[in-house]
Amino acid sequence: MASQFSRRRFAPRPVAPAPLLERPALPGSVVDAVLRFHDEAQDQGAGRTLLRLSAKRLRAPEVRAVLGKLATRAANVAILWNEDESQIIRVLEAA
Repeated sequence: MASQFSRRRFAPRPVAPAPLLERPALPGSVVDAVLRFHDEAQDQGAGRTLLRLSAKRLRAPEVRAVLGKLATRAANVAILWNEDESQIIRVLEAA
């Protein structure tokens, strides 16, 4: 005896994408240290400046005391600063 219902068909299971390797969020202490101790400032025009810590400045005792193990990560951080508004536009971190 034939069934009057067709066989159930299931949609194929979606394949999960490979997880992206993400770094943990940048600690605020790194951003604060770059703002306080930066020694490289590059004018970007329109009242904007790119702030960074140089390798020499990262070796300074007061910077090492504040950053500790995060000093290597701070070496890859740059802050785009708005001089007119005195505020951060964007925090950039190299991969």
